[in-house]
Amino acid sequence: MLPLLGFRIYINVGGMDKLVCPCFVGEGVFLEEGMEKIKETLKRIESIPRRLYVDARRHLDRLSIPRRSLGRLEDIAQRYAVIKGLKVSPVKKKVIFTFAGDHGVVEEGVSAFPREVTQQMVINFLCGGAGVNVLARHIGAEVVVIDIGVGYDFEPQQGLVIDKVGYGTGNIVRGPAMTYEEGVKSINIGIDLMNKWGEKGVDIVGTGDMGIGNTTPSSAILAVLSGREIEDVTGRGTGIDDEGLKRKISTIRKALDINKPNRDDPIDVLSKVGGYEIGGIAGLIIGAAANKIPVVVDGFISCAGALIALRLEPKIKEYIFTSHISVESGHKVFFDIIGDKPLLDLDMRLGEGTGAALGITLIEAGVKIFLEMATFEDAGVTEGRY
Repeated sequence: MLPLLGFRIYINVGGMDKLVCPCFVGEGVFLEEGMEKIKETLKRIESIPRRLYVDARRHLDRLSIPRRSLGRLEDIAQRYAVIKGLKVSPVKKKVIFTFAGDHGVVEEGVSAFPREVTQQMVINFLCGGAGVNVLARHIGAEVVVIDIGVGYDFEPQQGLVIDKVGYGTGNIVRGPAMTYEEGVKSINIGIDLMNKWGEKGVDIVGTGDMGIGNTTPSSAILAVLSGREIEDVTGRGTGIDDEGLKRKISTIRKALDINKPNRDDPIDVLSKVGGYEIGGIAGLIIGAAANKIPVVVDGFISCAGALIALRLEPKIKEYIFTSHISVESGHKVFFDIIGDKPLLDLDMRLGEGTGAALGITLIEAGVKIFLEMATFEDAGVTEGRY
């Protein structure tokens, strides 16, 4: 490692000068460029004009059904339509992006599974045998796996993007998960990926994750950004027992005490106690909003990434669909914070993008209602009085 220089870099984020890090030789330029890309992408995100919501609702209210009788399915159709600027067409190109990364905190015994399962599951994804593959085939979606930080070197192959930030994060009870520059890089990987697929004409995207131990950093992120007690945002992850849960809560408390993440800087929180795949998911969500592409957020880990994105730019909320609420206790806290409701509640806790796949099929149903159902006038049906 190069010797530490005695200077600091401040970057303007959301109109405020933020201390990003004391810098090592050569890091400053890359960090500044990375932050500039994030800032420019955030500037591209626009609030959806209110008139689009009104026009979409007017169309739905003319359909040959009692007004609002399809309930939230109509709300789903309306949100999709306004994201598309009312230029609604059938949902054809659907992609689920599953970000994979390892976590040093696994050393603390916070997971029921060993670290090597991350690389094994990536191979399973690429072979088409995982839960996300089954559900993606069911809805006609493509699965793209991103190796953003697995402690293993995969051979290049179809369906795999290798864009490593590192070979697993640091153990957060001994120091930060990553440098600030690595946090910025992980976000930009997601942004770049979304820009690339936006040019390919993707209609809708879903987020997914794979990383043994990643409910621990996700709970840490939720604890910091929500201000809630660690116990309120920490669940059993892959199925740890009571002793394991106590150890996990203690681990998060130690990590927050040691790293002291800055609640007012979501990238600092990501860098101190997060994960590479969480940063990638945050970037993908930011990129989707900037490109006006609907993004379906999966479970607890994806929602930790979504919360980072939302803290960087609240307007992103207009572009996301939250697919389901998992049994992880922190997931309910996320919904309390953002004031949204999940599309589904199926007691799921798998991740991978499975919830996003199910959410996409509901959204596609809503879009078909919007496009294919006859209006009262078209069908020659007398409208109701109310």
